[in-house]
Amino acid sequence: MDIKTFAFAASSPPLPVIAAAKLAGISLPIDSSLSPDSPPTFLFSDGIKLHGSYVLLRYIGRVASLPNFYGQNAFESSQIDEWLEYAPVLSSGPAFENACKYIDEYLEKRTFLVGYSLSIADIAIWAGLAGSGKRWESLRKSKKFPNLVRWFNSIVTEHGSVLNEVTSAHVGKKGLGDPTAGKSKDQSVITNKVKSVNGDVSENNKGGSKPTAEIDLPDAEVGKVRLRFAPEPSGYLHIGHSKAALLNKYFAERYQGQVIVRFDDTNPAKESNEFVENLVKDIDTLGIKYEKITYTSDYFPELMELAEKLICQGKAYVDDTPREQMQKERMDGIESKCRNNSVEENLKLWKEMIAGTERGLQCCVRGKLDMQDPNKSLRDPVYYRCNPMPHHRIGSKYKVYPTYDFACPYVDSIEGITHALRSSEYHDRNAQYYWIQEDMGLRKVLIYEFSRLNMVYTLLSKRKLLWFVQNGKVDGWDDARMPTVQGIVRRGLKIDALIQFIVEQGASKNLNLMEWDKLWTINKKIIDPVCPRHTAVIADRRVLLTLTDGPEKPFVRIIPRHKKYEPAGDKATTYTKRIWIDHADAVSISAGEEVTLMDWGNAIVKEIQKDQDGNITGLSGVLHLEGSVKTTKLKLTWLPETDELVSLTLVEFDYLITKKKLEEGEDFLDALNPCTKKETLAYGDSNMRNLQRGELLQLERKGYFRCDAPFFRPSQPIVLYAIPDGRQQTCLK
Repeated sequence: MDIKTFAFAASSPPLPVIAAAKLAGISLPIDSSLSPDSPPTFLFSDGIKLHGSYVLLRYIGRVASLPNFYGQNAFESSQIDEWLEYAPVLSSGPAFENACKYIDEYLEKRTFLVGYSLSIADIAIWAGLAGSGKRWESLRKSKKFPNLVRWFNSIVTEHGSVLNEVTSAHVGKKGLGDPTAGKSKDQSVITNKVKSVNGDVSENNKGGSKPTAEIDLPDAEVGKVRLRFAPEPSGYLHIGHSKAALLNKYFAERYQGQVIVRFDDTNPAKESNEFVENLVKDIDTLGIKYEKITYTSDYFPELMELAEKLICQGKAYVDDTPREQMQKERMDGIESKCRNNSVEENLKLWKEMIAGTERGLQCCVRGKLDMQDPNKSLRDPVYYRCNPMPHHRIGSKYKVYPTYDFACPYVDSIEGITHALRSSEYHDRNAQYYWIQEDMGLRKVLIYEFSRLNMVYTLLSKRKLLWFVQNGKVDGWDDARMPTVQGIVRRGLKIDALIQFIVEQGASKNLNLMEWDKLWTINKKIIDPVCPRHTAVIADRRVLLTLTDGPEKPFVRIIPRHKKYEPAGDKATTYTKRIWIDHADAVSISAGEEVTLMDWGNAIVKEIQKDQDGNITGLSGVLHLEGSVKTTKLKLTWLPETDELVSLTLVEFDYLITKKKLEEGEDFLDALNPCTKKETLAYGDSNMRNLQRGELLQLERKGYFRCDAPFFRPSQPIVLYAIPDGRQQTCLK
């Protein structure tokens, strides 16, 4: 089946496809007459079509005769796919330099992006850089990204005649020279990749220039923006809060403004100093630089005076209607019997509330807004409630506390906030926010909305998360199964990955239900290039392989902990006549088969010993170190039979609930996951005895792990938490 026509829009030629085809010697009859919004297309001789730049690039990679052009195995092909998903970032103006920085760091110890030869991943990134025209050429001449320039130059040196032909024919055409110009359909889905929320603002974006329209603040002036991140101290910071925190950070840096942290501590029943301390810790973990910390409770005296003033002005009243009845009246637009009470009666009941008397406890203060407004948030919202519980910060000084809806408009205005960032779930309360500020006679603060971040299989309600803590379903707010910042960091997430994940979403107002896999894939790209490698064998039914011609006396070699990252250091590997291998590997070996022992060489398994039930009890074989590792099917991890091995507990985690998304009104207790934690005993190489808490490592052929409990004494195993690598997570069995 031959390609009859390669069609694309003349204004946006698919550079990677053209370059890959030329390098592979594949002739493509070109038709550049497609409309600008049409995707590149292959029309085959039998009439079948393929659409999309990276779909076509993958096809070229599969049919090309070039070695490993689409990877030498499924794993490398998947790595290439990751880079093809990442490549469109280079077409997003604000993300360009951040993307260059990421690729530069990745290439520090690499010649190619994937494997040891040129692949379509290299072509895709080369095209993204070459297609940016003068922007890349300027950076190429600088010393800003030395590894990236080295890689780019080596490709041009090796394949310059072909690539120069492609760039001279196509770069500079509309849509390629300008990275913000018309994107292909493949690129349009990634509009805000890796924005500079992490503070790495490119030279072109400093001083308040405009990266994209989507992330502008209305009426913002450079040097005059003042923002606040205002968590309630009723739980730890979770991944949903981190979006709001990082957007505040981004806009403050974007406009050279300030961020303050304000604790919205208006509900003593839920709040504590523990939460305050850990929220500060989490904010620091996210790298958010704030001007100062304030508390809504700092303003309680002024807020009480203001509530009394509004009562005297007839803009608020005291209501003793039972809560359920009040809620029903608000839904039905029915005015409370107390709404037209005299100022004197309202003040009398207000004094009862302040004193916390039995009568006062039956009352609340409500704003007198509009009970017939279609927006139910304007139907006389509650401003103050009685609560006799002591406040975590100021003790029992007060018996009345303002609601968030009443306090926030006041404190925002008084503290000089110019823009209040709020998630779109509060949209209906925006009118209430502005009404209250007007009634108070205060400066108006602009509200800027963004979508709430929701994750699949995840609860982000602090009330529900508290249930898991209080009922012993997790070990605390920092449990690795919790979606808190401390929990996901304890599980092995790098903060850089979280920042990149949040930033890629920008300030979109579209509702997001995000996959965890995407976050963990970003994390893997960060840790894999630097993560030290170690070896472990599962304890259960492990099998001894006896090498009859193996070393009679054990010997030690010093080898790198990471073959491509020298700073990872070295490790000592002991070579012995008898070695342990995993049972799962043992059952896959056939008698007479040649296998590769990683970091040693090949061996031929001669005999397989089994018990009367057919269970493998041992293997024997001979070394064949001159054998080629390319010819063996099995590459085995192994450990020497010595007393120096360390005991390990490998811990895997699963989601706390079994439903991807809970519908409104659905009880989360009906979706609890019965199995969220699995522990497996194993043995690790002796070098692991030096692991520190928080250290990340890779166990060869088993995945990535974070050391949660290091070695203290032989009776206690090292505890390693499994780090997801971006593949689909399933319930543990």
